[in-house]
Amino acid sequence: MNRTVIQLEGLGKRYRIGKPRQHNALSHVIGDVLRAPIRLLSGNSNVPSASSNGNKKVNGGSPYIWALKDVTFDVKEGEVVGLIGRNGAGKSTLLKILARVTRPTEGHAELHGRLGSLLEVGTGFHPELTGRENVFMNGAVLGMRAAEIRRKFDEIVAFSEVERFLDTPLKYYSSGMQVRLAFAVAAHLEPEILLIDEVLAVGDISFQRKCLGKMKDVSSAGRTLIFVSHQMNQIRRLCTRVVWVDAGMVRESGTTAAVIGSYEAATRAADDAAETRKNAGRAQFLGWELVDAKEGQPNVLDWDGQVRLKFVVRVNERLKNIHHGIALYNHAREVVWGNAVEDLTLDPGVHEMICKLPSLPLRPGVYSWRVSFYDRGERLDDWDCVPPMFVSTQPLTHKQDEFAGLLNIPSEFTNRLVPTPE
Repeated sequence: MNRTVIQLEGLGKRYRIGKPRQHNALSHVIGDVLRAPIRLLSGNSNVPSASSNGNKKVNGGSPYIWALKDVTFDVKEGEVVGLIGRNGAGKSTLLKILARVTRPTEGHAELHGRLGSLLEVGTGFHPELTGRENVFMNGAVLGMRAAEIRRKFDEIVAFSEVERFLDTPLKYYSSGMQVRLAFAVAAHLEPEILLIDEVLAVGDISFQRKCLGKMKDVSSAGRTLIFVSHQMNQIRRLCTRVVWVDAGMVRESGTTAAVIGSYEAATRAADDAAETRKNAGRAQFLGWELVDAKEGQPNVLDWDGQVRLKFVVRVNERLKNIHHGIALYNHAREVVWGNAVEDLTLDPGVHEMICKLPSLPLRPGVYSWRVSFYDRGERLDDWDCVPPMFVSTQPLTHKQDEFAGLLNIPSEFTNRLVPTPE
């Protein structure tokens, strides 16, 4: 059994809202003098001065906020774990604690192995040093010997694609160039544990693909990787296990398909719960769902085989010989499937329209339905259905996105040596 290389137990991080101020510092006295006319002109003598306490309770609440609370989980050697959650959920704070950038307020985090991290653009680099100097400095911070860094140097430079600017101070690099160099150093100096935050979003698509390929190589070599991303397709492609962090706590941990399915369903349901459509016109779509979905997840497709879609529509006056269209789009807004029903007649009232498909072998991801009613070219209703549909079935195609295609169809492979005539 693989040994545990990361162990988190009751981890919590508390921050103070605002920051402590030094009451007698000259800069704060000058600030008070400059603010005095503003307070007089506004007629409000209660405008806070620089010497006032910046940590007063907000709306009668606590001056503290917990970014993380009671986080407990283990990571085994060689695991690739994805951290997902909304902005502000605590993912980056968790990585900073693991990287020893900040200390936890309570609990503990144990790491066993040499650590490499890529948390923010420029983290661990010095802006006044050149790219070449930063490679050696960052390698030394990771505990590498100079000879080991020199041995990997050409490979790092080639991967980063910044050879032309290698002797230029880092402060003149774009954010994308900094990410290229930082990732190349972190991935090629062979840390036993690698932490990657959302910084890959800064790079272009081709470089992101190259980074994902390199992270695959890192994990294949038996090293441990924790990866934070808002791109669920990246998480699906790379991670064997996912931890969902919500409001500073672990909401769910488990297999990639199961946790991402729960996360996407809950996130989109919360985003779309408040959406209402104005009741107007001769007909209006009211909602949709997968008929055989799990309870509480009416828009998550997690099975193979027959799929039944239900669309609810309100008809305000009799419709005769109208056109009903239905289409399915992928995340790139490409039509994956479409069909139409002609000469449809509907009486006034609320209708449940069922569309049955023998199977829907789609790769995991986010999809959206679009339904419409037209009467001899006149649009009665045309609706991009919310929430979108999330497919969380097990991937069955090529591991590389660019070769996997659109469909998730199982296949069998056999090989037979054909005898040749003598």
